[in-house]
Amino acid sequence: MSIPLTEEQQMVRAMVHEFARKEIEPIAAENDSEGRFPAGIIKKMGELGLMGMMVPEKYGGAGASAVSYALAVQEIAYSCASTAVTMSCNNLTSEPILNHGSELLKRKYMVSLASGGKLGAICITEPDAGSDVGAIRTSAKLKGGEYIVNGAKMFITNGGLSDIFVVFVRTSEHKNRGLSALVVERGMPGFTVGRPEKKMGICASNTVPLAFEGCRVPAENLIGEEGEGFLIVMEALDRGRLGIASQAVGIARAALDEAVRYSKERKAFGRPIASHQAIRWMIADASKDIEAAHLLTLSACISCDRGEPFTHEASIAKLFASETAIRVTYDALQIHGGYGYIKEYKVERLYRDARITTIYEGSSEVQRLVISNHVLK
Repeated sequence: MSIPLTEEQQMVRAMVHEFARKEIEPIAAENDSEGRFPAGIIKKMGELGLMGMMVPEKYGGAGASAVSYALAVQEIAYSCASTAVTMSCNNLTSEPILNHGSELLKRKYMVSLASGGKLGAICITEPDAGSDVGAIRTSAKLKGGEYIVNGAKMFITNGGLSDIFVVFVRTSEHKNRGLSALVVERGMPGFTVGRPEKKMGICASNTVPLAFEGCRVPAENLIGEEGEGFLIVMEALDRGRLGIASQAVGIARAALDEAVRYSKERKAFGRPIASHQAIRWMIADASKDIEAAHLLTLSACISCDRGEPFTHEASIAKLFASETAIRVTYDALQIHGGYGYIKEYKVERLYRDARITTIYEGSSEVQRLVISNHVLK
């Protein structure tokens, strides 16, 4: 079973497949081991139009469909999950500006973001606010022609290397209706970037805390209107979940391919382990679940492309794909036995990288809450 792809979507997948295997795959393990951000690769991805895929061409983007974007993220994640999440977060940063920003903000920031000339970060999570977006405490007070921002953000992907930040702040004490969104630039007075986090996985992506101490942001950098921040962030998270679901599918596909290859080569009890039922059933289950995750993700993307509501579909896709990645990488490592525990083998990196997909852009528990709310309404 498959979802028919247009000629353009097939071309995007083929192009990104070739690029990822040729340019990303050979250096992915070393970048992970060294915790090295692939700046050169990101620059090339910008040149290929991958850093602003769904941004219209008039703002410097590729004007691609959500389906094309998902296929591209899958191919990048197959070779390097770190590079995939860097790409996903940059695309995500563009969304609030594109959908709710003034024409001034679009002209000022969209082209540099979409081309990869400048990296973007979206800033939601705080020390005491993650899944509960309404608990955001970073404040922004309008004074004259500037917002004065105070507070802290954490676990910000791309944050240490970005020039453009979409920051969600509190502009009034109303829980959800008190949130707003600002574009903050690196170098604005009172804005400090912390040290990179040392992570279990996606080690070649950059993750940092941010601090705002009397940070002065021009009032014109408000995205939409005051109080619209909650709606903006929920909309952004829907699209972000398409990216993480796609990342999870790419990771799982890579793990399955590694398991199949190894099971054909490794012998036990006088024959390849691929001939043993226990191994064959692991591979069958992985193939089944990956196909389902892929179809759920593309189905959500199709709803997005049609302009239909897709919150429910995005949550289902993200939940199923991320938990599939956990199961498949677990079994793939198990098939490798002791070798799977050695960093020389790609499956060890895939196992570590998969774990975060059930946490960021809304944990599995949050996805179940979103899905059940929809079903029970």
